[in-house]
Amino acid sequence: MGRTPNIKALIRLLFFMLPKTASGKVLEQTYLKWVQYKQDCVEIIKHEPLPQEGSFCNRTFDSYACWPDTPAGSMVNVSCPFYLPWFDKVSQGFVRRRCGSNGLWETDESGHVWRDISECEEETEVVSQELWLKRLMVGFRTLYTVGYSLSLSTLIMALIIILSFRKLRCTRNYIHANLFLSFILRAVAVIVKDTMLDRHLGREIAKHTDVAEMLSHQAAIGCRIAQVMMQYCVLANHYWFFGEAIYLYSVLISCVFTDNNKYLPYLCLGWGTPLVFVVPWVVMKVLKENKECWAVNENMNYWWIIRLPVLAASLINFLIFMKILGVIFSKLRGNIHSRYPDYKLRLAKATLTLIPLFGIHEMIFIFATDEQTTGALRYIKVFFTLFISSFQGLLVAVLYCYANKEVQTELRRKFRSWRTETAILVQ
Repeated sequence: MGRTPNIKALIRLLFFMLPKTASGKVLEQTYLKWVQYKQDCVEIIKHEPLPQEGSFCNRTFDSYACWPDTPAGSMVNVSCPFYLPWFDKVSQGFVRRRCGSNGLWETDESGHVWRDISECEEETEVVSQELWLKRLMVGFRTLYTVGYSLSLSTLIMALIIILSFRKLRCTRNYIHANLFLSFILRAVAVIVKDTMLDRHLGREIAKHTDVAEMLSHQAAIGCRIAQVMMQYCVLANHYWFFGEAIYLYSVLISCVFTDNNKYLPYLCLGWGTPLVFVVPWVVMKVLKENKECWAVNENMNYWWIIRLPVLAASLINFLIFMKILGVIFSKLRGNIHSRYPDYKLRLAKATLTLIPLFGIHEMIFIFATDEQTTGALRYIKVFFTLFISSFQGLLVAVLYCYANKEVQTELRRKFRSWRTETAILVQ
């Protein structure tokens, strides 16, 4: 028993208990229901006839429940408000107030109007589960934030190295550089998206009009733009990986892009293809699901506009991986004087390390879609996907740059040249 939180406290509770994307959706639904509940209460207050005799406590709306005129010295029971997110579980419960003998609502020791909301509160066990889920999601976010941060720093340095040495400039390394850039943009987009989401949903709520402002389309523009950029960067990252697979296939098996400018088709594939899918997704979001930061997919059919090309690229990558794997094994078992130069085998081995890492985790859950996975399987999928996606850039930088013999040779040559120049200047 005691004084209940008002709508602002309820909103803060929703933010604390639920992940940001979920709390945004629940908050919007709760607020709209609360507005409807308030409007219904105001109509009752305006049109309900006054008691004809006796002392009574006035009808009122206290931002939590709608209270009727109540005779002095009695207690009034009101059904739990229907806007509560857990209303289905407490629909038979009541919230209570007591009208004093002087015709004023009784107050507690702090001077606030006394209320008993024990029957309208969410079960302690459910709250504990939601808090556990909140901590789990915070842990996941910490994991991928660390992963993207490490990937971002190593990839930026790797990109600078690849572009700094003239001898490393070729179609193969240009493709690597674009792959690095796609990982960099993906990491930046994810971090910015999270920041915008926090800024949008975590703003201070001083009055209920702040909630309406927070849920308005104008306030959500920034995080929607960040969401669109993130989806584009994720798709670009997948399709530059697809480009790496095609290049490897072209080098080892057959020519795919045979025109004079072999680099241009890869540019179109990596940076152009994502637009083909992101633009329709944005159009559907604007027309059909123009709510909040577009982080929640109410209709999963629209999400497949983004999801399907990712799965298609992963599937083709996996098939290319299986094909090239047979070629590599046959060449390694064959004559050491193979007509394939050594750098091609090194490239193949490096890419073969990445293709399954990229594709297999998509293939494992290809039939376990977001709307079908529940319970432990969902958490396993989220952890597996976030871990690989966030730390993959770090692995890419190591395999394609720091562990690359050509890069190491150029770095050693540059270092020797620098030491020689330094020694001459000192003398």
